[in-house]
Amino acid sequence: MTEKDQSFFASVYEVAALIPYGRVTSYGAIAAYIGSKGSARMVGWAMNHSHHSAMSIPAHRVLNRNGQLTGKHHFGAPGIMQQLLEQEGHTIINDSLIGFQKVFWDPTKELNHQ
Repeated sequence: MTEKDQSFFASVYEVAALIPYGRVTSYGAIAAYIGSKGSARMVGWAMNHSHHSAMSIPAHRVLNRNGQLTGKHHFGAPGIMQQLLEQEGHTIINDSLIGFQKVFWDPTKELNHQ
């Protein structure tokens, strides 16, 4: 991984670590907040690598823009991402979080951008 990638991943992890319990966000919302709008896929890659980070990253709270659990296969055993979300009170049907917009956390609106 390049130094630039490490810096990007670190920025993603800083934002993801702030997602409140019971709330979720999207790859694109994180990308927009860190000034890399259009880099949602890179945020996804960062989330995939977050399991190897020294930081505790709530990667299960980052979904695609439609509230789907597209990153679920990166959690080891099948169903782990869903279980973690359900433990926070969410309902998941067919790999989609029910009421996604109601619990959506937009870092651009919720955090003071530096």
